[in-house]
Amino acid sequence: MYSSDTTKYLIQIHIEAEGVVEKPDVVGAIFGQTEGLLGEDLDLRDLQRTGRVGRIDVQITSKKGETKGEITIASSLDRAETAILAASLESIDRVGPCVARVKVGSIQDIRVSKRKKIVDRAKELLLDYFEEGTIDSNELLEDVRESIRIEKISTVGDDRVPAGPNVLESDAIIVVEGRADVINLLRFGIKNAVAVEGTNISQTIIDLCEKKTSTAFLDGDRGGELILRELLQVADMDFVAFSPRGKSVEDMSRKEIIKALRNKIPAEYVREQYSEGEEPGEEKTREEVAPAAGKEEPPEKIEKRKGPRKMESTDSAPAPRTLNEHLIAVKGKHVARFLTGDFTILKEGKPEDIEKILAEVNGNATGLILDGNVNQRLLDMLVGKGLEYVAARDYKGIIKRPLSIRLMKIA
Repeated sequence: MYSSDTTKYLIQIHIEAEGVVEKPDVVGAIFGQTEGLLGEDLDLRDLQRTGRVGRIDVQITSKKGETKGEITIASSLDRAETAILAASLESIDRVGPCVARVKVGSIQDIRVSKRKKIVDRAKELLLDYFEEGTIDSNELLEDVRESIRIEKISTVGDDRVPAGPNVLESDAIIVVEGRADVINLLRFGIKNAVAVEGTNISQTIIDLCEKKTSTAFLDGDRGGELILRELLQVADMDFVAFSPRGKSVEDMSRKEIIKALRNKIPAEYVREQYSEGEEPGEEKTREEVAPAAGKEEPPEKIEKRKGPRKMESTDSAPAPRTLNEHLIAVKGKHVARFLTGDFTILKEGKPEDIEKILAEVNGNATGLILDGNVNQRLLDMLVGKGLEYVAARDYKGIIKRPLSIRLMKIA
């Protein structure tokens, strides 16, 4: 009924109707009579589309010409916004042709029940797991290895930020979120990582980014995005490497870390997304971003064909292997390119055929590179297909930007 990961409150509503109505009638009344009532920021359809309000669960029964029941709505809004949303539902006075009365019964804080479960589980762990047992040699070895890794961590600058042993000597640095991320990178031999330790970026990090080639490598969650926004504003970042959605750097395997760092993209692409004060449709001119050192130039212009098609390796030039190479290859070609998780081309066609291509990819696409514009309707379709990112020339009329998809601009 609701996601325990994101839901904060559960709105319980009692409804009575003077006549026989069904669930679709109730849902239709809720959307129809609240539309435009609270403005765009609290529009119920948009809140559901962006995941801030969950599915509307309706349980009703009809008896003797009257209908009664309960409505449950999950909310991840704050307390004030949830209260306003709940109050707006009481303004519903008709369901279909029938007079109706709606009353909020309660607003339950889901986190209270979570705390109770945490306390109960903590009691079980205290009784079952805190006991002396036999010595495990593997645990002893892991403890020793962990202590060696921690000893290798140093601190740099007056702010004493956690850093790998090679940060000051290296020409390039990797900026991560916390001490645990630095430790995990050390585990796989990466010794030039430095941690920001929170959203307040220290002067030490700013100075290091100005002197060295810097790559931001943050967690794939909302916190990582906020830190990245601040880094791009206050520090001279050169590249951005993205973690898999919902995954922390400290939990990533060696293969995942190497793949993310290999597929880093220039910070200009991401900064374009976060730029402030940009008028819709404004064209920006900047120098062409060169491909990464040691990699081939992008392939020649691919021959246009009618309708969507599968990409064939008839071009003698090597196919793009990273997201950055795809961005450069697509620019100015008027094509739409769907990519898999390892950045191979799944489908390619004309921008006007995107809807037809979406029907064929069957959820296998991870991202879209589009030499064209994206509007709100297309963005909602891409989110519905489960895409993790989209790079386009521009975004037109975007009112609600979902949190589940990463947006980039082709510079």
